[in-house]
Amino acid sequence: MASDAVSPRKNEKNSDRQLSPEQAAAAAMISQARREGLDLTGPDGVLKVFTKNVLETALNEEMTEHLGHEKNRTDPARDSGNIRNGTRPKTVLSDAVGEVDIAVPRDREGTFSPQIVKKRQRRIGSVDEIVLSLYAKGLTTGEIAAHFADIYGASVSKDTISTITDKVVTEMEAWSDRPLDAVYAAVFIDAIHVKVRDGQVANRPVYAAIGVTLDGRKDVLGLTAGHGGGEGAKFWMSVLIDLKNRGIRDVFFLVCDGLKGLPEVVANVWPQTIVQTCIIHLIRNSFRLVSRKHWEELKRDLTPIYTAPSPRAAEAALDELDNKWGTKHAAIIRFWRNAWQEFIPFLDYDTEIRRMICSTNAIESLNARYRRAVRARGHFPTEQAAMKCLYLVTRSLDPTGTGRTRWTQRWKPVINAFAITFSDRWPAAETY
Repeated sequence: MASDAVSPRKNEKNSDRQLSPEQAAAAAMISQARREGLDLTGPDGVLKVFTKNVLETALNEEMTEHLGHEKNRTDPARDSGNIRNGTRPKTVLSDAVGEVDIAVPRDREGTFSPQIVKKRQRRIGSVDEIVLSLYAKGLTTGEIAAHFADIYGASVSKDTISTITDKVVTEMEAWSDRPLDAVYAAVFIDAIHVKVRDGQVANRPVYAAIGVTLDGRKDVLGLTAGHGGGEGAKFWMSVLIDLKNRGIRDVFFLVCDGLKGLPEVVANVWPQTIVQTCIIHLIRNSFRLVSRKHWEELKRDLTPIYTAPSPRAAEAALDELDNKWGTKHAAIIRFWRNAWQEFIPFLDYDTEIRRMICSTNAIESLNARYRRAVRARGHFPTEQAAMKCLYLVTRSLDPTGTGRTRWTQRWKPVINAFAITFSDRWPAAETY
């Protein structure tokens, strides 16, 4: 009885509900598909037929606008003799329904230029962006072609995929040459290695730099392919000079992994910049100098050094480490003393600044994404292919340097501390 009482009200409510034109069209399409026993999706599904009809209708509307009259309704008094001249077949690729065969209208004078599907355009929707996204994840052109065949049932040649990815080269070059801010609170640098097949597969370093601007944005400054072999301070000189030529006049801190010769290079480019060695690299390299059974003990003894309230307290803690470990493990003490001048700078500043510059974590998160793509690929056929892949990874993380809100909020206390600490170098608007 209860159900009988409810049903009329339900039916009355459903009958009174007004559908929008879009909903009414979709309902009609689904009803027709059910009557005719058609699938909604698939190679011969309703969605594919619907896409074909929409494209052809739009093309015919464009032709009507171009000619100024409907089909078979010309004005005898008009000046132009241009009329419709049949259609030509064309196959386009859609990321939603795969390949769609359409009939593109033609005019007798050949002056019609369609916009919804342009001349020589073979892809519609976000096909290009899907290809670039898959390429950024380390997939080869063959793997991307197989992906489109499996998911969309569409045939996309490897040459087409190469053409799509090659389009970003000009964009990548413009990004690499864009002007930079005059002052950065900190710049983090590091290099990753990729395998390139140039005659034979060999490692190539790619030099990356990230800057934190004075309003708290994190900006990928650039990617530069190096020569064969390992990372070198000499090549870093050319990278930093390029950053300077692109507009950087001052950097408060440059944070690196302790590469030998790098402090002298930085001093030549930006004399006032303070070079800070990543303490995580120092700790990690210390563990390599002792057997695993001593790691926990060494970890406890190193903690007072990098958590010291001042450089003097850190030196006292190092002396204690020397007294305990110096006899059996002199290499550890020698390692820390050699890196001391680049280790202690952050101890002169307050907690906010210390937390920011004590490690290269700001760039390691970016490197992790690079390495994920590089591992998926294995090796690249050319240096340009490797750079395209790394740039597309960067592009997905906001390479224009416009920043994101969460970065701004995260760095705001640090930037305030920088403004106070470096008030003598904090730029006024007219300085640079």
